[in-house]
Amino acid sequence: MSADQNFQMLLSGVVGLLIVASLIGWILGKRVKTDETRSVVANLQARVNSWWLMVAFLAAAFWLGQVTTLVLFGFLSFAALREFITLTPTKPSDHTALFVAFFIIIPSQYLLIGIDWYGLFSIFIPVYAFLCLPVLTARTEVVDQFLERVAKIQWGVMIAVFCISHAPALLMLDIPGYENQNFLLLFFLLLVVQMSDVLQYVCGKLFGKTKIAPVVSPSKTVEGFVGGGLLATLLGTCMYWITPFNPWQATLISLAIVLMGFFGGLTLSAVKRSLGAKDWGVMIQGHGGVLDRMDSVCFAAPIFFHITRYFFA
Repeated sequence: MSADQNFQMLLSGVVGLLIVASLIGWILGKRVKTDETRSVVANLQARVNSWWLMVAFLAAAFWLGQVTTLVLFGFLSFAALREFITLTPTKPSDHTALFVAFFIIIPSQYLLIGIDWYGLFSIFIPVYAFLCLPVLTARTEVVDQFLERVAKIQWGVMIAVFCISHAPALLMLDIPGYENQNFLLLFFLLLVVQMSDVLQYVCGKLFGKTKIAPVVSPSKTVEGFVGGGLLATLLGTCMYWITPFNPWQATLISLAIVLMGFFGGLTLSAVKRSLGAKDWGVMIQGHGGVLDRMDSVCFAAPIFFHITRYFFA
């Protein structure tokens, strides 16, 4: 089948599952009685709602083309960086560096993807932006907490822009025998990452007893991580037919996505806790902001991109 037919079939399947999940969430919401159970159901409903948004996002990106996909991810990076900077306060003297980060670095990074300039795309932020941003801050001669302020901006740009941009960068890969199908790789990545998050949450609520990091992320359990991670890996294996991977390759790559997604969620949860915040933002009512939905993608996307590029492109 063509890429269009594959995507339409996958999209239909996901929409069907979301309809079922939404109905289950609505029924459970009507039946629960205790506050604890009500909170669990509300969290599950919020995750389903976030999936509706993601499916709409992916459908729009697929049918409107690569340029629209890059623009949409550019806005995601902008919103994610805004959330990061909002929770890590800076000084007025940092405004020049922030202006460059938001209005020069973000569009430049996505432009490099659009023109297929991999060499500069891969080093633009970790080399040139990394060196440029502290220089702009140093020129203001405000040295109070200089290292801390610069590190916040650099870290925000790396996470919210550089890491996230590797997801749409999958569209630039030239994979023999896989021409005009790269969008399915983006779908594969996002589906495995997000389903891993949902399945780990569900398995944790059903079977979880041993907390992995009770201070950093109280909801993460060993049972949830193992059960949800294995199910998400199995899902990725079953989807090998939309990728250039064989079943065993899809299994190993899905496992890598699951692990890196988990590490991303854990790491950014630690950042939030250090700042005394529960969520990065309020994109979805009661369920956080862009970074709360993209924390797993931030760590998984670069690894998935480079594995695919190195072994298949």
